[in-house]
Amino acid sequence: MHFRFHTAGESHGRGLVALVEGVPAGLSLVAERDIDIELRRRQGGYGRGERMKIEQDRVEFLAGVRLGETLGSPIAMVIWNRDWENWKAAMAYEPPPPGTEAALRRVYLPRPGHADLVGVLKYDREDARDVLERASARETTARVAAGAVAKRLLAELGITIGSHVVRLGPVEARPPAELPEDLNAAADASPLRTLDAEAEQAMIHAIDAAREEGNTLGGVFEVVARGLPVGLGSHVAWDRKLDARLAGALMAIQAMKGVEIGMGFEAARRRGSDVHDEIEYDPNLPRTGGYKRRSNRAGGLEGGITTGAPLVVRAAMKPLSTLMRPLRSVDLRTGARADAVRERSDVVALPAAGVVGEAMVALVIADATVEKFGGDSLAEMRRNFEGYLEQLRQRSGNLERRSAGRGA
Repeated sequence: MHFRFHTAGESHGRGLVALVEGVPAGLSLVAERDIDIELRRRQGGYGRGERMKIEQDRVEFLAGVRLGETLGSPIAMVIWNRDWENWKAAMAYEPPPPGTEAALRRVYLPRPGHADLVGVLKYDREDARDVLERASARETTARVAAGAVAKRLLAELGITIGSHVVRLGPVEARPPAELPEDLNAAADASPLRTLDAEAEQAMIHAIDAAREEGNTLGGVFEVVARGLPVGLGSHVAWDRKLDARLAGALMAIQAMKGVEIGMGFEAARRRGSDVHDEIEYDPNLPRTGGYKRRSNRAGGLEGGITTGAPLVVRAAMKPLSTLMRPLRSVDLRTGARADAVRERSDVVALPAAGVVGEAMVALVIADATVEKFGGDSLAEMRRNFEGYLEQLRQRSGNLERRSAGRGA
């Protein structure tokens, strides 16, 4: 059994669709309470463009939910695009009538760094609009909706997921050594979703300067998952390692160029004694099997398996490809040199990207959780989960008894 999702839809099409499978029956799920709030978080952040003033993202259930509870069947959701009203001719499903060429908003000037050119060549299209509409990060709206369902399921097992921005362009944040218990409440209070007030002001100045230049910025966000039990993922096959699954999911977000877990790339610069987490016995930690690490440099994963420590993963986002002072490109019709097209764009979308990162991490963890604990109903999954924790408690208790016997 797996927790899976698919999305469909174009940036300026009628709407975006998310289909989620593997959700057990009996999970309380309310659109406004559980999903719409995540969609609003995705739309926020200093440096966003005009599109966020148009859209008011809300999800509508089409299947899989009845009377506020999941049915165990696939969940289908749609988020309607309000901007569709301005794009009906350009994004129409029917062949265009004669004399409407100007309204079709065709794109022949691919943007460096975007999927425009490679997509046109791969799919044998003439108009890059056929590519950029699906490649657009607007698609992440549907991913956040699917991720909200995953978050809701994980919350039933005491697992929470949050994020914050740790770097924007040249500005590095210095978050507190101990992250707030409610990470998202603290991060969402900042227009940049950072925990460093001093860095926040520097980030705002950097965004304002980039806007004046007609430029864009990227950065790094961190996602933290807490409450995970030891044992999610596996070491036995490459495609079951949880760190690999997380890296793939985060790299699948538009504009991501790097992922690191725990200490990440810094570990390559240090000696082993400064990288690995020493282990101690602690029978009061059932979710970790009665063991704890004195540090969490591994980011909550060893051998592709969760340790029970907080999962810490970061993703690096490149600057957005649409520039108000565009780079040079080539006209697809003639081969002549020209400036790239200027689609409506943000200066920076990093705060929103962190919310998308939460969704992707939640989806991967939900899949690993369903994979391990199964269950057609939430009650059955919870029994399996609690039974596993009890097994860990008993194992820890046996160790204590053996240790006491040796001491006697």
